[in-house]
Amino acid sequence: MEKTTKPEQISYYEAVGRRKTSTARIRMHVVKDEKTTIAGKEMEKGEIIVNDRPIENYFPGEVLKKMYMEPFRTTNTVGRFAITIHTNGGGLYSQLGAVIHGISRALEKVDKEKFRPILKKRGFMTRDPRAKERRKAGFAGNARARKQSPKR
Repeated sequence: MEKTTKPEQISYYEAVGRRKTSTARIRMHVVKDEKTTIAGKEMEKGEIIVNDRPIENYFPGEVLKKMYMEPFRTTNTVGRFAITIHTNGGGLYSQLGAVIHGISRALEKVDKEKFRPILKKRGFMTRDPRAKERRKAGFAGNARARKQSPKR
């Protein structure tokens, strides 16, 4: 769904990505010029902000950079959008998985016929449903642990 804000007439694509207990709200802003103001901040094309911090600071290292840039490389859209991300819950890798899922869902909204099959084939459109199993009553502290039986 493409939305427009009234004052600046900047359009953006919005999506939510999830993994385990993490959620990531993605807004991919379509930037007409090289620079624009988004939510009171000066942003360039290709810039990604996560929780008001540059993504290089939030997810440091080359391996993580390769992971969150993969949906853009797959669809050949590197540097086309200015992106703001709000993520919470879970740990660092869970949030990274949620960000990748959300970016893929937002890219799908840009061009569904072209990008969806590519992203789906690479596994970016599938939400990772694995989560911690709940603890059951009457068990020995953990989800599957059994109480020890007396020996005699």
